[in-house]
Amino acid sequence: MIEFLHHIDIAVLLFVNGHHSPFFDILMLDFSAKFFWAPFYALLIYWIFKEKKWYGFLTLVFIALTITSTDQLSVHAFKNVFMRLRPCHQPSLEGLLHMIKYCGGLYGFVSSHAANSFGVLAFLNGFFRYKRPYVKWLMWVWALLIIYSRVYLGVHYPSDVLGGAIFGYIMGSIFIWLYRKSDHYLQQRLKKQTSITG
Repeated sequence: MIEFLHHIDIAVLLFVNGHHSPFFDILMLDFSAKFFWAPFYALLIYWIFKEKKWYGFLTLVFIALTITSTDQLSVHAFKNVFMRLRPCHQPSLEGLLHMIKYCGGLYGFVSSHAANSFGVLAFLNGFFRYKRPYVKWLMWVWALLIIYSRVYLGVHYPSDVLGGAIFGYIMGSIFIWLYRKSDHYLQQRLKKQTSITG
């Protein structure tokens, strides 16, 4: 069964990576780059402060905690434990992959890009669940483009990004729950202080 799934993993990888062109090579490199998405991140920050005013700083702190957790755990709790070679480091796939950039670290399970993006996706979908529902769809498009680009570039198997996405979504769900608890506590404290001073 495991061998069958591994064959499926390789087949999907080679299919996605094999359908390439100079235009999509550049586009997928951009999708995987951090700074390419800077305008989108700026827009998200604007929407966050639009909703929460100065409380938006608390939101940003929790987003930073989400990313730090998914990024570090994807390496230390997964990559360095499972030690699964990235496809671009796999000798049996040498010459079969279309490579347009450096391969990256030795191990690929789980994908940190996938874990980070889906962690933020889960957090912000929870944050905007009652307001700005269109943000949910923008977040899904953003996260899916990132994980697709990782397979296209040959630096991750589909199972790497799938595992990272599931892990990231769980972590983002945990952090949005913690954020709501913290935000509720802070709001109650401020109301109490206002009633005392008022």
